[in-house]
Amino acid sequence: MPTDLIRYDLLAQDALRGVVRRVLVDAARDGLPGDHHFYITFDTRAPGVRLSNRMREKYPLEMTVVLQHQYWDLIITEHSFEVGLSFGGIPERLLVPFDSIKGFFDPSVQFGLQFEVAGAEAEKGDVGVKEITPRLSADADTEAPTPSPAATRRHDDGAAAKTDQAAAETGSSGAEVVSLDKFRKK
Repeated sequence: MPTDLIRYDLLAQDALRGVVRRVLVDAARDGLPGDHHFYITFDTRAPGVRLSNRMREKYPLEMTVVLQHQYWDLIITEHSFEVGLSFGGIPERLLVPFDSIKGFFDPSVQFGLQFEVAGAEAEKGDVGVKEITPRLSADADTEAPTPSPAATRRHDDGAAAKTDQAAAETGSSGAEVVSLDKFRKK
């Protein structure tokens, strides 16, 4: 197999993280349009992630937040976003580098992106987007991230997000999962 000296995998990942950044920039400037809202899953161990010790103890590996009704001071920089949310009635401030994001999902339009470091390929330094999917599913190996009740907190009064309700809203639309592997030359 020829060596990819251009590193299309990294370019694609950066471009798709740019989609997340752009959507958050627009939300910070204009608010969330219509019924749009976002589930954002990130690696809490990633460099640059800033959250309280209480939240880090509760979510030692990853965390999913929902930006929908009550969040404040959404600030977007070139490399990260910062937001105020309430967890169990306690206000928290999170700083999340875009490189730490593992998944992004907008259930209002069934659009999702999942970013992962592939097992064997990661050892070779091949980091890329694993899947692009337009729906939420419990099959994390091939679908957008499904926020688990333990990992998901809504920012409106700290109430737990209802994953089952979100899954019911999105349903199984029969939409096709598009894998980047389909486009790679074998």
